[in-house]
Amino acid sequence: MPVNIPLLARICEAPGAPGSEKKIRELVLTELKGLADEIRIDPMGNVIALKKGRSSAKKTMAAAHIDEIGFIVTHVDDKGFVRFNPVGGFDPKTLTSQRVIIHGRKDVIGVMGSKPIHIMSPEEKNKIPQIKDYFIDTGLTKKEIEKLVEVGDFVTRHSPLMELGDCVNVKSLDNRASVFILVETLRTLKNTKVKPAYDFYAVFTVQEEVGLRGAQASALQIQPDFSFGLDTTIAYDVPGSSPQERCTSLGAGAAIKLMDSSVICDYRMIEFMKATAKRHKIKWQPEILSAGGTDTASLQRMVAGGSIAGAVSVPTRHIHQTIEMCHKEDLAACILLLTACVSDLDKHDWKF
Repeated sequence: MPVNIPLLARICEAPGAPGSEKKIRELVLTELKGLADEIRIDPMGNVIALKKGRSSAKKTMAAAHIDEIGFIVTHVDDKGFVRFNPVGGFDPKTLTSQRVIIHGRKDVIGVMGSKPIHIMSPEEKNKIPQIKDYFIDTGLTKKEIEKLVEVGDFVTRHSPLMELGDCVNVKSLDNRASVFILVETLRTLKNTKVKPAYDFYAVFTVQEEVGLRGAQASALQIQPDFSFGLDTTIAYDVPGSSPQERCTSLGAGAAIKLMDSSVICDYRMIEFMKATAKRHKIKWQPEILSAGGTDTASLQRMVAGGSIAGAVSVPTRHIHQTIEMCHKEDLAACILLLTACVSDLDKHDWKF
């Protein structure tokens, strides 16, 4: 299955820090035209696209969060350097000399600056960098920057998509890879004229990176019987890793989540997803993530009595760093697996 790289690039490169998802939401709405029976935006900013199924006896929900880790401006000093707080979890050591965009009255490009190593003390050289050690240098004076930027403006990474071998390399694959997968799942359902087994709510959630907030609100609204979280997961298949640390590997297929620190997936859903992958000859791998959580936890819990929850995860290297990496074949496998799962839910025995 070919992967639409231009669409993936547009989705990944669009800005959308938690609480400031307007531009990526507008892009998603544009791409959804003609792919769903109903599309709406809830008061929190989640985009909810309904694809009617063969039956309305039950409801299925899949959630992919549209926000990305970013920063928020907290201060502009007398020389025009911009200070910030993170919005979502960052690995500070990856920030040095990285380009960012401050989304003020107009977008302003800046670079993450810190103390040069040449003038660091031995103690400073050996300490772990902290967010407070960094500032954003736009090259503008205080007077110039304050015409464009104010406290509360959001900041995102600047990183155009590149293809490296069979992989894609860009900022915000967490979780724009899953946004892409959810859009392409709806497109596949339309193009193949296959209806989901049950009414299918494809939800593009906000503020996941600061506490799964959009998924909580949307799951409370929809009250799905079946649910699928869509997110990236760690592929620690790099030099220095041991087999038990890898979690997943690039190119080994879509990951079926077994558990993470926030959720234990329903064993009935795990069995169903494995059987569906086998039936449709879709390459897959198991995922157990010892730390970190996804919208899956909210989909499972924010429903009266709980939903039968599972997750399709995208193996990703360099998560929560300035640039992330996925394999094209894994992306394609995730689209195929989600499409097959929402179509075949009525073919499984869901009894305990």
